Amino acid sequence: MDLKLPHLGEGADSGTVVNLFVKEGDTITKDQPILELENEKAVATIPSTAAGTVAQIFVKPGDKIRVGQRILSLGDNAVVGAPAAAKPEPAPVRSRERLIQTPSPQQMPGAPEGEVLEPGSEAKAATATAAAPSLRKMARDLGIDLTRVRGSARGGRIMLEDVRAYIQKLQRLAAAPRAAALAGASAPRPAPEQIDFSRWGPISKAPLSPLREVIARRLAESWTTTPRVTQFDEADITALMALRKKYAAAFEQKGVRLTLTSFALKVVVDTLKKHPIFNASLDEVAREIVFKQYCHVGIAVDTEAGLIVPVIRDADKKSLLELSRELEDLAGKARARKVSAAELNGGTFTISNQGGIGSGQFTPIVNKPQVAILGLGHAVLKAVVRDNKIEPRLMLPLALSYDHRVIDGAAAARFTVELVQGFENFKEEDVKI
Repeated sequence: MDLKLPHLGEGADSGTVVNLFVKEGDTITKDQPILELENEKAVATIPSTAAGTVAQIFVKPGDKIRVGQRILSLGDNAVVGAPAAAKPEPAPVRSRERLIQTPSPQQMPGAPEGEVLEPGSEAKAATATAAAPSLRKMARDLGIDLTRVRGSARGGRIMLEDVRAYIQKLQRLAAAPRAAALAGASAPRPAPEQIDFSRWGPISKAPLSPLREVIARRLAESWTTTPRVTQFDEADITALMALRKKYAAAFEQKGVRLTLTSFALKVVVDTLKKHPIFNASLDEVAREIVFKQYCHVGIAVDTEAGLIVPVIRDADKKSLLELSRELEDLAGKARARKVSAAELNGGTFTISNQGGIGSGQFTPIVNKPQVAILGLGHAVLKAVVRDNKIEPRLMLPLALSYDHRVIDGAAAARFTVELVQGFENFKEEDVKI
């Protein structure tokens, strides 16, 4: 029997093989890891769905594979739990009134592979479709052709979640023209021109990694669909860095480093509570602003493979010590490419700190579907006038980029002022352990 790449999760239908854990001739058990797959910005372990002896392997590290593609085959001793036999069903009767018209694949531009069956397979699927009797009845009542729905359960059995996802896809496709108008989408860009750079001198080539492809796609989407503005300011962190120096040893005794990013997390979440619009998102399909009752802050981490943004969940409910510990843990996992897909999703705001590299001002790009991102540059000692006296102060450059469709300039200015005040008036009681 063949082992195929299973469903990877919502919106994910492919990945790149990073490591193979088995070879031909190995005896494997059910749920034993057989390979590592890089999908989006995470590396996940794919387990075996059956037990047996590996007869042949069809993939190798570096291959890009899709859901349903063969990974390996097992010999005659393969053992897998047999799915329960479905009870015979009468032939489906077409409803005279259909509440949902199911378009053909040709009528569904942009539908991801795996959402619907290929043309010409309806007759075969009609007899092979596995679903509960109650689900079949619901589909008949709604006018849904189950032969076009891809089942995610074992043996291709269709579950309620599969039908729900199929209906949602139809709704998104129906609303696509309106969403494109809201986003200000322009005419399709011309196809890129391939240039022979070797005409002018020696060159070398390296393929785009899956991570770099994801970064390129998402940043290009944000750049072309989000009208953004960047608000600049500076914060005097002289007193804040004195607090850091005073309590750094106490944090180290707890096994945690106290960094400027830790302080920035605390300042940001306190400011987001006062300005919830910066913690919101724009639902372009429903034409609504979604205000989130949670605060999950993403932290941009520089890795050898590229930029990864793990998310600290419920950051507003954690102490400076807890934030510092989780920040260090997630950054380490990101650099080791051990961060999970769940730890990369659900962010409501992002912080990008380039100060450790030595960079000054920059304009960070909004991480959709978020509406704002804060960039921190390298703090420098400057001569600042205070009470008619020139004093040396450590000044931190701030850059707040935001989606102008959701946030007005005045709101951004007020948010930035609050940020500056938060950095300059950080309470010592929030640092004490």
